[in-house]
Amino acid sequence: TAFNVCCKDSGFLMVLKCREQNAALKECLTVYYRDPVFYEECKQEYIKEKLEFQRTGIATKNRTQKLPASM
Repeated sequence: TAFNVCCKDSGFLMVLKCREQNAALKECLTVYYRDPVFYEECKQEYIKEKLEFQRTGIATKNRTQKLPASM
């Protein structure tokens, strides 16, 4: 994103130099936060992962699919 590029190029001065890019990034993200369809989709995904964790005791990020050794 433009904000990332600005921060890399500005170093410690990014707080001062990248205000415009930061504002544009915030505005872009705010559109998603206010979208009720996106909110519901995220909520359903969270509920699904929570139920799966309660069922298995394994967090989604730690769950991996393993192939049988006989293959």
